[in-house]
Amino acid sequence: MLTIGDTFPTFAAKAVNPDKQFADVTDASYAGKWKVYFFWPKDFTFVCPTEIAAFGKLNREFADRDAQVLGASTDSEFVHLAWRNSHADLKDLPFPMIADLKRELSQQLGILDKHEGVALRATFIVDPQDVIRFVSVNDLNTGRNPAEVLRVLDALQTDELCPCNWQKGEKTLTATAA
Repeated sequence: MLTIGDTFPTFAAKAVNPDKQFADVTDASYAGKWKVYFFWPKDFTFVCPTEIAAFGKLNREFADRDAQVLGASTDSEFVHLAWRNSHADLKDLPFPMIADLKRELSQQLGILDKHEGVALRATFIVDPQDVIRFVSVNDLNTGRNPAEVLRVLDALQTDELCPCNWQKGEKTLTATAA
């Protein structure tokens, strides 16, 4: 699995944009921005929409930090669109849903579940130079906390030492030699 300090892989995929139009998305689509990629196993499931909707509710917060949220699964763009159109919590998502139908990006990242053949619940924060700065992977049945992802993004953007549970606006730590 790719991890902290690795370069996020190059990719090209189809996506459903917030306007529900299909679009081509690549690793260069949001050049110079922070990116938050989050993957879920399958559309039309139970845990996934809770996470996707939660990222949607925080999208303005991510955008205020010059970060683009990008969701992805191994479903097609057509399945993404059908799910968005049929699920009340997903109708107005403000970020693209990437279709990793060939599982190429999931495989490059090392997050393809060996038994199910779907993406694990993985989250990557990628800096403007396309370096992975945060990785979190959950079991297929366990949802993640988008507010924690936002907190980590805030900490990474300080480029300072941030203690446990640090929140934006709080003091950071200063390292001193003894």
